[in-house]
Amino acid sequence: MPAYDGVASRLAPLLVRILLGEEAPAGDEGAAAGLPIRVRAWDGSVVGPPGAPEFVLRHRRALRRLLWKPGEMGLVRAYVAGELDIEGDVFAALGAVQRVMRGGDEPIRLSSDDKREIVRTAVMLGAVGPEPKPPPEEFPAGRRGEHAGPLGESAAFFDRMLGPTMAHSGGLWDEAVDLDEAQRTALAEAAELLGAAPGARVLDLNAGWGALACHLAGRHGARVVALARTEGQAEHIAARAEEAGVADRVEVRGRDLDGAGGGPYDAVAALAGLAGAESLDRAVPRLYELLAPGGRLLVQQPVRRPGPHHVRRTFTTSYVFPEDGELVTLGELVTALEDAGLEVRGVGARREHHARTLRAWAANLTRHWDECTELAGPGRARVWLLYLAASALACESGRIGVHEIRAIRRDRDGRAGTTLVEGRAVQGFAAP
Repeated sequence: MPAYDGVASRLAPLLVRILLGEEAPAGDEGAAAGLPIRVRAWDGSVVGPPGAPEFVLRHRRALRRLLWKPGEMGLVRAYVAGELDIEGDVFAALGAVQRVMRGGDEPIRLSSDDKREIVRTAVMLGAVGPEPKPPPEEFPAGRRGEHAGPLGESAAFFDRMLGPTMAHSGGLWDEAVDLDEAQRTALAEAAELLGAAPGARVLDLNAGWGALACHLAGRHGARVVALARTEGQAEHIAARAEEAGVADRVEVRGRDLDGAGGGPYDAVAALAGLAGAESLDRAVPRLYELLAPGGRLLVQQPVRRPGPHHVRRTFTTSYVFPEDGELVTLGELVTALEDAGLEVRGVGARREHHARTLRAWAANLTRHWDECTELAGPGRARVWLLYLAASALACESGRIGVHEIRAIRRDRDGRAGTTLVEGRAVQGFAAP
């Protein structure tokens, strides 16, 4: 078969428009040259530069999704549904079409001529029809409050993906040789920054699968209240604490800040970040109330670049974190902390460390792919691989950042000094 025969050759100019929002060069070979990817169509024909990342359109329905939603959401829906596959390195494939992954639910804008040409091509390929329903893995539009995290993936799934520590925040890679060491180093640093000590009372927001809570209780003798987002996480944390012999020092409660009780706490950890912008005004003052005078707050927060920002549905809010997917800027977060009366004592960039952690998680997922698809289902496994790859690329390119913010509630005399919980003194942040 000649290189530009078949369905693929007809798809080339169309894909340049609906994936990139650009005018394809004239002629079949010109259109193929305009593609940063290689495309294999359902009839076996191929178009695109040799050696480029390869997308496989397994069904006409994938094209129909892209016609209805040019850009990110069409691509995501086709991939999650299994109608479109990525052969080889998913990072290289997404990197080649990064522009698609920046547009959220806003379709790429097409001219009237583009639309007429696309419809003509779609008719020729038998891809015209009503808009396909979103995959069942997609959260319904406007869904909030019902769920804020994984949709039922088991602890076994996350054990395969996150690795032995099951830490759900970024590791520290300065001297680490693998993910396990990077995560253990990060947990040790977090414990030091929190001032973990025997008897200290610590609140672990979004405790994940209990890595930090059990580390603080087991290695440092702290008493930890761990807020779990799902029933599965709560059960796993409780079992993990029991196995580690620290069940008497780890108390698992519901995910909302209401579950934290009245405090006071010597320290609060938010290694998976605080809530989105609309919640900061409510959440941060509550954290201030929960901290004892001199108490510490440690936040690791994904942030976006400053500038105009239009809230819209994205892949992340539609498939992974419906409530927490909208990022704030570092300035907004610091301002919210200071407005609540907390004193910011230090800010550090963790973007490169987080990107490397995301790549390591993706490597784990692909290494255990068959087992993970059996545990979570093919669609959810695809969601997580796409999320990890897209997030890593966004970190590496600087489109999003991850910062560690250390703050403190000053004591009664305005000092960083000590915390006083139940008559005990625990050393606070040292003055810079």
